[in-house]
This record gives sequence, C-alpha cells and structure tokens, in this order.
Amino acid sequence: MIHIYIVGTAGSGKTYLTHAFNEWCHRQGYDSIAINLDPGVVTLPYEPEVDVREWISIDEIMKDYELGPNGAQVLAADMLALNIKTLEERIGEYRADYLIFDTPGQLELFVFRSTGKVIIDELGRENSILFYLMDPSMATTPASFVSQLMLSATTQFRLNLPLINVLTKKDIVDPSALKMILEWGENPDVLHEDLMIKNPTLFYQLSEGMINVIKETKALTNLIPVSSETWEGMEDLYSMIQHIFYGGEDLERN
Repeated sequence: MIHIYIVGTAGSGKTYLTHAFNEWCHRQGYDSIAINLDPGVVTLPYEPEVDVREWISIDEIMKDYELGPNGAQVLAADMLALNIKTLEERIGEYRADYLIFDTPGQLELFVFRSTGKVIIDELGRENSILFYLMDPSMATTPASFVSQLMLSATTQFRLNLPLINVLTKKDIVDPSALKMILEWGENPDVLHEDLMIKNPTLFYQLSEGMINVIKETKALTNLIPVSSETWEGMEDLYSMIQHIFYGGEDLERN
C-alpha cells in the first residue's frame, strides 16, 4: 500500500491532480482511492472515499471559536492531527494499493505545522512519497524557478520522504516556456548561467548558495510535466513510484 501525498502552494493544482491520477489508476485497473485532507475546500471535482469534512467543519470552527477563515484553517489543521485515529479508522475501511492524499491548499498547514508529520508517522513512513506540485506560472524566471525548488527541498527536509517534483498544467504552458523550465530542471549549470544573466550582482552570493544546495540535494533530477486535463505524464508518475519503491517492477505484477 503506497501513500501519495500531493503538496504544493495554493493554486498549483493539487485537487485536480488528485482527481486525474486517481481516475488514471482506475482506468489502468490499479486499485486506488482519493482522500481529502482539506477541511476548508468547498467543492471537489471528485468524490473522495475519505473526506475530513465529515468530522471537521471550517464553518463550525469559525462560529464556535470566533475566528476568521485563516485562523479557522490553522485550527482545523491542528484538529486533524489530534483526530488522526479517526482518519486512520476511515482509511482502514479500504484495502487499496494506492492512497492519494489531497492536502490543504495552503502549503504551510501541512508542511510547516505538525499536521503533516503526525499523519505520515501514524499512517506509516516506509511506504509514503511526496508529489511536490510546481505551478509553471510561478517558475517562468530563473529566480522564481529556484524559489520553487527551494520550497520543494524544504518540504522534503521537513517531512523526510522521497519526493517527486511535478510541473503541472503542461497543456496550457507556452511550448518555449515549458522547454526552458524543463531545461533548467535537467541542467543546473544552465539554470545558474541564466540566473546570473538576470541578476548579475543582486543577491549573487545567495543565488550561488541556492544553486549549490539544489545540486547537492539533487532537487532537479525528477521534474515531471503533467496535465490533469489530458492526463499527460500520469504514466510517468506511476513509473517513478514503481522505480522508487520496487526498483522499476510493477506492483500489480507482484
């Protein structure tokens, strides 16, 4: 049983990738379920098998604790960690091979607070992986691309799990921009050169340090472009999961 945690900044496409990858798995005959961990989401494009909104309500938290939307989201995240046994029991009702977790819209609620670690520890680390979603609109310059990679590296550092960088919305990205982003992902030297052209003196030492960290952590080695609309890249994601956990051997064949 593989646990796939889909994380990323707000608007990066977590919910739609959860839906698309889950549906792709079903079409391929793989046993998967979708789990919504965002109590604040209003509508979903899929019907989750497990939904935290069944026992945590943002509206009720706002009313009971006299909080605004942001404060309620923070408290809801903490309540999710405190109610981890309920989540575990609901998940235990299924025997799927792939559990796809749609995490809260705000990255910090799952990554920087205790919620993510508590859930991962309770449900099992040895069979868990992160999909870090990168919105291409936030990676069109060398500096913004490096910023996204640093967030990805920080996410992996915080949660200490295998991580795959996923470039979402492939179908709506200009081909030349997509090619440029993928080239940066494949070749840190090209990224470094372009970064120096854009910022020859500004934050030079900081930029140098970031590039070195990225190289050392190999944060650029697994950038996979996908589309939740056309399902491009879904097979690549699945193959990467098999490679990480089974050395390339398909779970369905074992």
